[in-house]
Amino acid sequence: MIAAASFEALTPTSYLLRSGKVYADRAAVIDGERRFSYAEFLERCLRLAGALRKMGVPEGGRVAVLAPNTHVLLESHYGVPFAGAVLVALNTRLTAGDLAFIVSHSGAQVLIYDHEFESIARDIATRVDEGLRLVRAGRPDDQYEHLLASSDPYRTAASDERGLISINYTSGTTGKPKGVMYHHRGAYLQALAMAMETRLDCDSTFLWTLPMFHCNGWCFTWGVTAAGATHLCLRRLEPDVVWRHLRESNVTHLNGAPTVLVMLAWHANAAKLDRTVRVATGGAPPTPAILQRMAELGMDVTHLYGLTETFGPAAICEWRGEWRKLPIGEQARLKARQGVGNVISQQLRVVDSHGKDVPADGTTLGEIALRGNNVMLGYYQDEIATRKAIPDGWFRSGDLGVMHADGYIELKDRTKDIIISGGENIASIEIERTLCAHPAVMEAAVVAGPDPKWGEVPVAFVTLKSGAAVTEEELIAYAREHMAHFKTPKRIVFGDLPKNATGKIQKFVLRDRAKEIMG
Repeated sequence: MIAAASFEALTPTSYLLRSGKVYADRAAVIDGERRFSYAEFLERCLRLAGALRKMGVPEGGRVAVLAPNTHVLLESHYGVPFAGAVLVALNTRLTAGDLAFIVSHSGAQVLIYDHEFESIARDIATRVDEGLRLVRAGRPDDQYEHLLASSDPYRTAASDERGLISINYTSGTTGKPKGVMYHHRGAYLQALAMAMETRLDCDSTFLWTLPMFHCNGWCFTWGVTAAGATHLCLRRLEPDVVWRHLRESNVTHLNGAPTVLVMLAWHANAAKLDRTVRVATGGAPPTPAILQRMAELGMDVTHLYGLTETFGPAAICEWRGEWRKLPIGEQARLKARQGVGNVISQQLRVVDSHGKDVPADGTTLGEIALRGNNVMLGYYQDEIATRKAIPDGWFRSGDLGVMHADGYIELKDRTKDIIISGGENIASIEIERTLCAHPAVMEAAVVAGPDPKWGEVPVAFVTLKSGAAVTEEELIAYAREHMAHFKTPKRIVFGDLPKNATGKIQKFVLRDRAKEIMG
């Protein structure tokens, strides 16, 4: 009896059980014309669980969801685990073939899909076992709403906090997507960390500019609810719509990759806000130029770092008050670092090839290693890849960085993005930051191109700001003035940059282009 009184399995669905009572009359979800209070949100999620059980989904069964950032995908983050099942949130930008692989590999028995993806959902169904049940959602007259209306509320308690709550599939740019297994405990703690680190509270309004399918929205799908804040859904990421919400919807928080910040910072509607909006960014290091621009617009940017395998952001560039006295340029440089482990993370390490810590001198390169409650259980049905990623109890990120004397890490490059030119290692991030400091440059991505003499040389792909102009020769000359000559790009190509659904630049596409250009 004493043990029962002192232990409760951790699960992020408990946040909705609390907010559904404490903030019952407050706005929980705004999705276009539809608005749900926290009491209504809780009721809908419990009814979704009841509907899934009525459809025959057993405990541990998989439920896939293909939807944009709508109330449907948000409700699935609670209704599916309430039913004792495992959520598989699908990347809406993948092909039907890739999605069919994920649905089949995960063992999903039900696919809930937004009406916009009708043809893709039908295509997926033809590629997998006949037992896949399709549920159309997104409109008041769709099957999803009828199922909720005709089902009784249901909830099964999480008996094992280390049990599966979701499987998130990597993008699969170098092979088949891998299923990253999340557990209830990690999702609960990571959600709590995100709410705390970004200072969410019951008066906050969180604009969903980050895809909910990506690391379960960095666990903000649960963290926003933990704070009793309002989820403001956004079906599509359109900069003009985002700026309208920033001006009219009392938005206090939003998240996105640096490329999303770039879209907003130099948009035609961009103007300084009359209040501070907290912005969390991750996926790639933001350049000092974009950080300075966002500050001018009234947006307080926090730099986060993590991977799908770490429930999203495991590190935060924890800001110190005394740094506010520094010049803006120096503040931006400090903010561009990845930082320290978040409040529930273990201390981060930078290790050499033997797993030993590198000196904390800010220059010695090593691989970033992580462990703790916000590290995956492993890759679903892939023991070999799991052991390779976690060889000694520490997850290897594949990111190269340095450890500074103050304990803050700084990412230098992905292992696959390091350019080896004439035996010298060149970090693509350093070149990108240099190019983005030019007043005409909005975005830059640097990859290796083949060279008969040096083996590899830097090739830069650059997007200019609207109305700005600079030639390839002028930009190369600018780079030579600000960095070592051997690091200077040998070619610069102007145009839009290819990006994935989360706003990350697809460097594998650019590497292929560089081979064509330099080959």
